[in-house]
Amino acid sequence: MAVGEARQLVSYIAPSAPATRRPARGDEAFLRPEIGFTPKWYHEALGIDFGERWHTDPAYRRDTIVSMGRELKRRFGGANIGWIDDPDEPTDVLTGTLGACCVPAIYGIPIQYSADNWPSSAHQYLSAEDVAVLEPPDLDSDPFFGALMQQIEWIARANGRIEGFINWQGVLNTAYRLRGEDIFADMALEPARARHVFECVTATMIDGAQRLYARQRDSGVDVRHFTVSNCLVNMVSSEQYRDFLLPFDRQTAEAFGLIGIHNCAWNADPYNPHYAAIPNVAYIDMGLDSDLLMAKKLFPDARRALMYTPTDLARKTLVEIREDLGRIAREYAPCDIVFADIEWDTPDDRVLHVVELCKQLSEASTGANGQAT
Repeated sequence: MAVGEARQLVSYIAPSAPATRRPARGDEAFLRPEIGFTPKWYHEALGIDFGERWHTDPAYRRDTIVSMGRELKRRFGGANIGWIDDPDEPTDVLTGTLGACCVPAIYGIPIQYSADNWPSSAHQYLSAEDVAVLEPPDLDSDPFFGALMQQIEWIARANGRIEGFINWQGVLNTAYRLRGEDIFADMALEPARARHVFECVTATMIDGAQRLYARQRDSGVDVRHFTVSNCLVNMVSSEQYRDFLLPFDRQTAEAFGLIGIHNCAWNADPYNPHYAAIPNVAYIDMGLDSDLLMAKKLFPDARRALMYTPTDLARKTLVEIREDLGRIAREYAPCDIVFADIEWDTPDDRVLHVVELCKQLSEASTGANGQAT
């Protein structure tokens, strides 16, 4: 299936990057594992420094991606972890750049870098007076966005095609990085102020993504989707999501061909009926506490995914993990199971074990004609 023809998105974790989404290929397994490790995992294994240089110097980043790809191949062989077919010739040098901090940085929030972790936004929040005069920045003259596009041009010169994705996050995630906990008070006490922040954030996410996608199309890479990261959605009620955030998620969905909705490993039950009203949902994920059968009914055409926590992977017995995967296969599949943020002290054989379990469960759910049943 060509990228432009894809109607579903799947989870995608580039080496050391936070999870994002990419177009489905059309031949995904019934129970498809997506494996990802924290920067600390690679820092401990290879000594890679994920500080500011990693996020601002694409040549250095490419060299580390080569090292990470080789390490994944050495440890996990044909398990296809990291989606690197040839470790020495990485096609994606973009995904993971700036972590989840791009949009806050455009609004002037400093990025704090770490040698063994993803970058974070400094806790320098906008005051009510700041919000009153807040406007979406002009990206043509914004120095931070300009520096990002300079990286894009380096990738174009080095690779030809500009593969990969920036993690634009979602409206509440970014509003929280701009306003701190006061964004929740704003929703209750100053709703117009909250909506103004959400309007600015949404406009910038759409503007930035559309500019990047236009440059990628010029290089032969046609990106038509957007991922909304609703990691903080459990901090608001179902009604608050409906009244404050749903309109902006809908606006984002309408601006792009396909949308993926990320919920971390939370119980998504209060929000799923509202998500179902969003057009072009091609991917949705949630945690084990969710009503998976109901989610399957609400999103029959989207690629569904289950966020399996790194704590469960590390601490549950193999019997318990198999029971969890069996339930997911029965109630939710075909779907992805996202084993993200795996830490450096999780044994490799446990990772390989869950990959094999997914393979076994997929084979058990496949009929004689080769189609999942």
